[in-house]
Amino acid sequence: MKITYDEKKDLLYIRFDEKKQDVVNKRVAEDIVLDMGSEDKIIGIEILEASKHIDLMSLLPIEYDLQKK
Repeated sequence: MKITYDEKKDLLYIRFDEKKQDVVNKRVAEDIVLDMGSEDKIIGIEILEASKHIDLMSLLPIEYDLQKK
């Protein structure tokens, strides 16, 4: 499983299956889209306007690289 967040688009994507395959998008709510793979299995979930639905700081690990000059 892979979780990615696009800060500019405020889009959270959860991918369950990494293999290349054709997908069909199925909108199940205003801000939630399922990516359906073969045999109608859910292979990904897109959450639009994610920061409105999820506390991203508690979900995603954050690393800071602080460098002193």
